[in-house]
This record gives sequence, C-alpha cells and structure tokens, in this order.
Amino acid sequence: MPFPITRLRRLRATPTLREMVRETQLDPRDLIYPLFAVHGEAVRRPVSSMPGVYQLSVDQLVREAQECHALGIPAVILFGVPAHKDAQGSENFSDDGIVQRAVRALKAALPQLIVIADLCMCEYTDHGHCGIVRDGQIDNDATLEILGRAAVSYARAGADIVAPSGMMDGMVASIRSALDEAGFANVSILSYAIKYASAFYGPFREAAEGAPKFGDRKTHQMDPANAREALRELELDIQEGADMVMVKPALSYLDIVHRVRQATHLPVAAYNVSGEYAMVKAAAANGWLDERAIVLEVLTSIKRAGADLILTYHAKDAARWLAGM
Repeated sequence: MPFPITRLRRLRATPTLREMVRETQLDPRDLIYPLFAVHGEAVRRPVSSMPGVYQLSVDQLVREAQECHALGIPAVILFGVPAHKDAQGSENFSDDGIVQRAVRALKAALPQLIVIADLCMCEYTDHGHCGIVRDGQIDNDATLEILGRAAVSYARAGADIVAPSGMMDGMVASIRSALDEAGFANVSILSYAIKYASAFYGPFREAAEGAPKFGDRKTHQMDPANAREALRELELDIQEGADMVMVKPALSYLDIVHRVRQATHLPVAAYNVSGEYAMVKAAAANGWLDERAIVLEVLTSIKRAGADLILTYHAKDAARWLAGM
C-alpha cells in the first residue's frame, strides 16, 4: 500500500517492539572461541597484534575455557604452538603434543564443553607450510596421510570435532577414512571448506607462530576474486563426508557465506578472523568506534548472512554484552 497507509517506522517505535520483530537473533551459543596452546606452566603471553588474546599454557587454557563455559559459549577451537618443529610437523600427530595435552585437560575439567581441534601443519613445520614440501612444492597426497594420523591422535585425546584447515584436495575423505578405521566414527569433521588466501590472517600468524618461511599459500587457499569456485569446494567436501562446513574469512566474504547457506543444509560456520578482530580493536582503542556496538553489529551481520556458528576472538566480550553485563 502507498504512503501514508504503509509506515514501516511503526514497528521501530520502541526498543521492545524492535526486539519483537527482530529477524536475526545473536546468542552466545552461536559462538566458538579460538585458543592458542603452548608448552609450560602459568604461561599467559600476550599477542601484540591482537589485544586481549594470549598464548596459554594448558593450566591457563583450562581457566579460559571455564570462563567461556560460564558465559554460555559452548565450544572452543584449539591451535597449538609446538616445542619443536620439523619438516613433517611431528608434534601434530604425537599423542603427547600440545593440542593433545590441552584436549585431555579440557575434557577432564569440562566434559560438556565441545572441543574442536584445528587440523593443519603450518604451526608444526619448520618451513611453515600447510603440508609436506618436496622440491619447493606442497605434496598434496603425502600430506593427507599426516592429516589422518593427526586426526586420529586428536580423537584419541578426546576431541569432539576435528577441523581440517589446510585446503588440501581430498583432505576430508582421507580424514574420515582414518577416523573410521581407528574406531572414531562419532568424531565430527568441521571442514574449512572455503578458505581464501586472505591478507586478514597476519595477526593469527603471530599468535600461532605459523608464517611460511618462503613463498605463500596461494596454490591451495582460494583466490579472493572467486565465488563460483567456493561452491565446487563445498560440494566436494560434502561428498567426502564433512559434517559441518566453514567459510574463512567472514566479514569480507559475507556474500560467500550467503551462497553457502543457500547451497547446503549442513551447519555453516564462519571465521571472524584475526585481522578483522585487530582492526576493530585498533579503531576502538583510538576512540574511532564504539567497540561494543561495532562487535555486535559485525557478528549479527555474519549470522544474518547465513552462518549458524561464528568463530571469533570477540566471543567472551560478545557473550557478556548479550547477557547485559
């Protein structure tokens, strides 16, 4: 109907009315908090490019996870900084590796917490790449065997979900087969199905100490200019047995999150990555943005685009703000 019969402002008149008709509801249960595990005790080492984020020894990591759980955040995802790095990333699949230790400690302290183990090689290798390197190139198929061994090791430690992030072709099928053969058919796979070769990962590489020593990751991570290719990656990972899929980064790829949501009935996650976090923190520290308002707006936009789950370093603050704290 034409104006003045149709007045859309009627439903915006009061806070309660706006809440009643709100289409997208953000909740702490939508959030997954990333944690960086390091060896030692009582270690709480700040990440300079990510204010409020720390490298944590296992004892400190358990305390952090307990705080998350108390705030209603249902899951954490673990990244490990090993004591030793080598060409094949041996600590990645060692039952005494840092992530395996962290998983056991978390499941002992918080059995109901969902523990996700990120599954890649870059933090563990002395060259900083996501797979076995031969003649200066990543050997995709040799890498799959390592990923399978690491997945089984994480499952044996008690991980609920493994999350392969290396963008190797065939990684989901290889990991699913390794888990099933080892008796871990109930361990889920959250695949980084669509991971772009993004400039937004810089602060993460400081936190995880996983920057490549030469070259880049453009031979396996996706070209930021491509959208249709994302749906091909999605289709293959679903066929290979992914239980959930992820888009990374989130904020600059909301169109991709939306396309993925339209293309699958699987749960869709999106990673609000380190560079996106660091930009907000820097602007807020300079007084250029209202941090609380901008964080909740960013996270709401990611969910509105179609994400069921959001991996974000803002998770604890967002959970407090959503609870009115």
